[in-house]
Amino acid sequence: MAKGRGSGKRADGPGAGRERSGRGSGSARTSRPVRTPADPARTVALETLRAVRDRDAYANLVLPGLLREYRVEGRDAALATELGYGACRALGVLDAVIADCAGRAIDEIDGSLLDILRLGTYQLLRTRVEPHAAVHTSVEFARIESGSGRAGFVNAVLRRVTERSPREWIERLAPGDPIGRLAFEHAHPVWIAQAFADALGADAGELSDLLAADDARPLVHLVARPGDITGEELALVTGGEEGRWSPYAVYLDGGDPGALEPVREGMAAVQDEGSQLVALALTRAALHGDDGGRWLDLCAGPGGKTVLLGALADIDGYRVDAVEPARHRAELVRTATKGLPVQVHIVDGRDSGLAPGYDRILVDAPCTGLGALRRRPEARWRRTPADIADLVTLQRELLAAAWDLLRPGGVVVYSTCSPHLPETVAVVADTVRRTGAEQLDTRPLLPGVTGLGAGPAVQLWPHRHGTDAMFAAALRKPV
Repeated sequence: MAKGRGSGKRADGPGAGRERSGRGSGSARTSRPVRTPADPARTVALETLRAVRDRDAYANLVLPGLLREYRVEGRDAALATELGYGACRALGVLDAVIADCAGRAIDEIDGSLLDILRLGTYQLLRTRVEPHAAVHTSVEFARIESGSGRAGFVNAVLRRVTERSPREWIERLAPGDPIGRLAFEHAHPVWIAQAFADALGADAGELSDLLAADDARPLVHLVARPGDITGEELALVTGGEEGRWSPYAVYLDGGDPGALEPVREGMAAVQDEGSQLVALALTRAALHGDDGGRWLDLCAGPGGKTVLLGALADIDGYRVDAVEPARHRAELVRTATKGLPVQVHIVDGRDSGLAPGYDRILVDAPCTGLGALRRRPEARWRRTPADIADLVTLQRELLAAAWDLLRPGGVVVYSTCSPHLPETVAVVADTVRRTGAEQLDTRPLLPGVTGLGAGPAVQLWPHRHGTDAMFAAALRKPV
């Protein structure tokens, strides 16, 4: 992601009177009483863009805190969310347009002005906000922060943006090759669009639909905690819609899920339906021999899948070990699984020291996260192909460690929140070749789910299933 020079912050900016803590993600500011900004929704969006650019913060952690801090609710909160997340998602396209209109490279534009330009350009090209409102509010931000001279620069650039329609900007700036054009149109780096096309294989004609779905605002997915509440009950209590594939999934169109009573009480949590299906696949896989009730989540943090596994294990009197090497993430797992038969181990999964003999092991491996880009707005502009080699090495080592801990006749499910072939089928094929593992057909482990491909592994897709692009493969150890 291109970054402008300097922070360009002034004490009289849109967040005037608010002291920054300088920390990474989260609200990152104190809660001293201050005056309310004239345009709180756009202020929240702008502050989110700044946190992402300045501190490499995560938009999905920053923005909710800012909504609370500025007391933005209702339609204003919806607008702030659309502008903040949407601009982060579209950064590459916005920067190309801004550079063309400014007549200079993005890294030659002051960071503070760049954030304002990104917010204004997003409104002009990707929302129904009236052009005069988008330009006027952006110019006002620049004037308050940096004076009339720089406000004039913002005005000139945005006026040039309005001279062409979104389609005309695509025609002007998109690469000429088909994948490059689709990538630009749907705000993805070309290498990621190519990785998606490779994973689609014979279905690569769906790439446009996939990129469009990946570029859209996703529904919020909840998971009902088995033994506490059913999916049907959770849908009734929250006003949501029961999920299509997981019996524990509920869809919400928006709002703050943390404010819902079932979530506050620990009976439900936010979890993509695809992640639920991965955990459920592990519990449904056929073993050779009886299930002794010894399960392992080898990459547990922050604990979403561990909770679902723990709740299901509790019903049958089984137990789950959860491995997480980072202490703060291990504490998240402990908190999430309180009251469940889960023991958390703060160790490296590649050398856990745990005794072999597990019946079922989940390896939800660290990955590029390319399958969850719609929920992590800025992530697509942070990842690079250079990230892949080290991750693939780690993935293979974790799966090898799981294999050593698995009993004969037991099953390991390997999953990633990425469809990228080097992280998915290549890792599994390497393990099968080295160990003689029996690769199970994973598709029957997701009953009722359509469009899973030719097998034996399964690949979920946003445009087909409404989930993150989760990959899962089930391997059984020969007896």
